[in-house]
Order: sequence, then structure tokens, then C-alpha cells
Amino acid sequence: MKRCLVVLLSLTWLTSTMLSAGELNAREFGAKADGKTIETKAIQAAIDACAKAGGGTVKLTDGVFLSGTIRLRSGVTLYVANDAVLRGSANIEDYPGITPEIDYLYKARFTKSLIYAESEENIGLAGDGVIDGQGSLFPAKKGDDGGRPYLIRFSECRKVRVSGLMLLNSARWLSHYLACEDVEIDRVTIRSRIRENRDGMDIDSCDGVRIHDCNIYSGDDAIVLKSTVAEKPCRNVTVTDCILSGTPAALKLGTESQGGYSDISFSNCRIYDSRDGVAIEEVDGGVCERIAVSNIVMCNVTNPIFIRLGNRANPIPGQPKPGMGKMCDISLTNIEASEAGNTGCSITGLPDCLVENVSLKNIRIRFAGAGTAGDAKRAVPEKPTAYPSGSMFGILPSYGLYCRHVNGLRLHNLDLSFEKEDMRPAVIADDVRNLDVVDLRAKLHGSAKAVVRLPAE
Repeated sequence: MKRCLVVLLSLTWLTSTMLSAGELNAREFGAKADGKTIETKAIQAAIDACAKAGGGTVKLTDGVFLSGTIRLRSGVTLYVANDAVLRGSANIEDYPGITPEIDYLYKARFTKSLIYAESEENIGLAGDGVIDGQGSLFPAKKGDDGGRPYLIRFSECRKVRVSGLMLLNSARWLSHYLACEDVEIDRVTIRSRIRENRDGMDIDSCDGVRIHDCNIYSGDDAIVLKSTVAEKPCRNVTVTDCILSGTPAALKLGTESQGGYSDISFSNCRIYDSRDGVAIEEVDGGVCERIAVSNIVMCNVTNPIFIRLGNRANPIPGQPKPGMGKMCDISLTNIEASEAGNTGCSITGLPDCLVENVSLKNIRIRFAGAGTAGDAKRAVPEKPTAYPSGSMFGILPSYGLYCRHVNGLRLHNLDLSFEKEDMRPAVIADDVRNLDVVDLRAKLHGSAKAVVRLPAE
């Protein structure tokens, strides 16, 4: 028994020693953390040494680390302590162009990043500190895609963890996860409201992603799923328990949707101060299926619900133009929205390509109202090739929900109302087949002829 105890103690000591040996500090490799010296080489040397030793953690502590592009390696987590800031260099020459190997929509365009990894495994960013891209120093210029670095970009990586950090002011998309697998992002705060700073999180043609307990205030979409790799859908993604605000959209699938989407869940989120709340878009040839949205609270969101099947058919360079896409099996449940705009929400397909099997249940939305009798008679253009957004059709002829070219639509327990008197009906169903309406309550103007207008006139 004593011999076993000695062996056990020896193993414990050995394990403890191995763990401590896998924890390096960038200061040990020459980093000064004075906010003036470019620390790229020191931080990279620490990461490379950590990876060569079998992996572990590289710490940034006590100071401001000014840096250009850093490449993460397999087995390494970069940890920014609560007394440290990793700050992107103001010199664009400190960000060498790196083009991912995978063929995707933007392969020939955006190539610069502060933190980059490609085909690495078991990598991470963590800590209670700050990563600041200084995005305002790289304003958007027409025709200049290469002059604005991403804050974080991972391509074809596996087992990715990003946790706890404050991420600020990216010059381009703040974080782009391209064709990655097994990704978890938790307790991340993003503050990047300048318009040209772009999206908060882009989950692009990934498989197996969980995002939870994040707080995002972004100048473009807060969390957006894309599929810019042909025939590689963005799938098995869960977003839950987040607080979100994005100037165009808070939770979005699209616009780039060449590979399609499947098995996506958005739940338990609060959305505020956004144009589109939940936007589900398939316009570039893929298949969008099995999407579930539940328990969402919105305030001051112009268009709380926007679902669109279109045919923009944006091709990936060097590949054929995509064919018509498909959208089916979508459910939205338990949604509360106040201070919505006067445009109205919409669910629309195309005359020869219907959105299929959509369910809205337990939905309460209070709109601004003030629609006129002229608005109620307005013809809505099809716009099959237009860029999708909740405002793409203008003021809709229904104040609540405008549905067109849908097969299989269930509206159960909807409560729709407006602030200012509105002459429009609450719901229009135009070319909607297999419509099932149960327990629909809607405020109406005294001259309104019907709660649901079917078909549109």
C-alpha cells in the first residue's frame, strides 16, 4: 500500500510539473508590454515554443501588447489576463496577407488578421483581458478590401475555444470562423459599433458550434451564419443565452448562403436596437432546413421577423452560378417584441419556389403602426435577385405579417398590435397554401375589413 501511495504521489508531482511547463509568458520571450513596442515576434516566439513543447498556454499579463499578425498553433491557448490588452498595430504593413487554402466566396479578397490560425487543432483564446483591433484607424475605402484586418480569423480548425474576453473595434468582421469544426464561444463581450467594423461573429460553413452567454454590440450583424463554401453547409449550430444588438441584424442566417444551413437553434436571447431581429435568408442556391428559434425578447427592433427565399445566385469565383435554393422546416416559438417599426414582418418565397413548412407559435409583437389606406393597397414587388433585408420591400400592405409564396404555414397564438392607428390588416397571406391559423388576436382600425386578408388585393 505504501509503495502504491509513493507511485501515486510521484505521478501527481509529474503531472503538476508538466502543466506548469506548458504555461509560458510572452515577457519571457522579450515582450515589453509598454504599448509602444511592436511585440509580434515575442508573442509568436512564445506560441511556437509552447506548441513545440506539446502545447499549453501563452499568457499576456500586466501591460499593453502592441502587435501585428499572430498565428496560433495546435495545442496552444493564448490567454490575455485581466490586467493586459492585446492591441492591433496601427501600421497595415504589420499584417501580412494570408489566403486560406479552402475555396470560398472571398478567397481573393480579405487576407489580413490580427489573430490567425489555419488547419490547427485544439486552439483557444481565453482570459478576462481585452483584444483591441483599433478598427477606427482603418476606415473603409471603396475598392480597397485588403486595408482592413479581421480581429480573429480561423480557417479549417478543429476544437476551437474562445472564452471570457472583451473584443473591441475590428476593422473588418471581428471574428470569422471558416469551415471549422467543434467550436465553443462563451462569455465573450464584443463592442464594435462603428459601421465599417462589420459583423461581431461570422460562423461560416462550420459544423458543430455552440455560442452562449455572450454580449455583442456591433456596427453590422451581431451573430451571422454564412456558408461561403459550396456544398459545405453551416450546420449543427446553437446560439443561446446571449444579449445582442447589430445595426442591420442581431441573429441572422445569410446573406452568403451558397452551402446552405441545417440544424440551427437560436434560443433564450435578448435583442435590442437593431433593424432586423431574427433574419433567415437563403438567396444563393443552398438548402436552408431545420431551423428553430425560441424564447427571444426584442425591444426597438424595426423588423423582428424576416424570412426570405430569393435567387440572388451570387457565384463563388471560378465556380458555376448556383441554382435556385430551397427553404423548409422553420419554427419560431415564444417571441416577444415591443417598439417594432411600421414596415411589418415578412415571410416570402418566389412564385415557382415556395418556402415550405413554417410555424409561428406564441408570438406577441407591438408595432409602431401609422399605416395608411394607400399602404394597405400597395403592390409588393417580387425582387427575386435583390439583396435580402427586412426593409427590402418597403412599407408592407399589412402592419403585422406579410406572407407570400409559402406552402405549409401555421400561425398559432399570435398577438399583434400597433401604437398609432393603422389602416392595414394585421396579416396578408398571398399564394399561401395549407394555411393553419389558430388563436390569432390582432388590433384593427375601425374601417379595416379583416384581420387576415387572403389573397392580397
